[in-house]
Amino acid sequence: MKVLVTGAKGQLGYDVVKEGEKRGLTMVGCDIDDFDLRNQGAVAAFVRAAAPDAVIHCAAYTAVDQAEREQELCYDVNVNGTKYVASVAAEVGAKLIYISTDYVFDGMGNSPHKVTEAKAPVNYYGLTKSLGEDAVASLLNRYFIVRISWVFGNNGNNFVKTMLRLGKEREEFSVVSDQIGAPTYTTDLASLLLDMVITEKYGVYHAANGGFCSWYDFAVKIMELSGLTVKVKPILTKDYPTAAKRPLNSRLDQNKLTENGFSILPPWEDALKRYLSHDA
Repeated sequence: MKVLVTGAKGQLGYDVVKEGEKRGLTMVGCDIDDFDLRNQGAVAAFVRAAAPDAVIHCAAYTAVDQAEREQELCYDVNVNGTKYVASVAAEVGAKLIYISTDYVFDGMGNSPHKVTEAKAPVNYYGLTKSLGEDAVASLLNRYFIVRISWVFGNNGNNFVKTMLRLGKEREEFSVVSDQIGAPTYTTDLASLLLDMVITEKYGVYHAANGGFCSWYDFAVKIMELSGLTVKVKPILTKDYPTAAKRPLNSRLDQNKLTENGFSILPPWEDALKRYLSHDA
């Protein structure tokens, strides 16, 4: 099977390519150097030439706060770019996995969001990812939409790396304690996506590492496992203003995975331990 992965230089795309190669699949990784997602002709030409059996679309505009100021660029990449990828995937007969986000929901309540729940994004980035989902569903029959949350991986920047840096630079810092979700380790997620792509079990899924925590809990655990003695203080979202509104509830209901024979990823604490030992 030949699998084309967009955003192959990013956290998730990098691990997907690596995991696919380990499994003996023919992996074609591509990124901005290969084509600009905003250029339909360039997208179509590259995908036609690659002639993949499947596309895993990891590439996206993900600067959540900046998206509020760069709405046109964010829309071009996340909505139009996704349309172009989905359209040519349909043309060449490839199935597609579209990586989406917990930010398509309003973040209300305390229960995990179900895959069938109505979408109501609270920021522009979330809106564009929601519209990207709609484009995939309208252009393809053979697709997986996989909503993920709080991603961290070995390749690229993420919350864990930021916390480690702050832990070494400062004596104390504050982290929001009222946004609840689940961290997702790209190594674990990549494995799930490749388990998925070889099947015909299409539809919308939620995927994250097991368990839930706040960003504050996550930061405290990072310090603890890293042996850093810095003081982490909890702060409420309302006291930490950002350009883009953040959902308070990012819990994702993962029952669809188990219903279709896929495994929920290991607990987030276990994933963090493995990540930190790899990073050491």
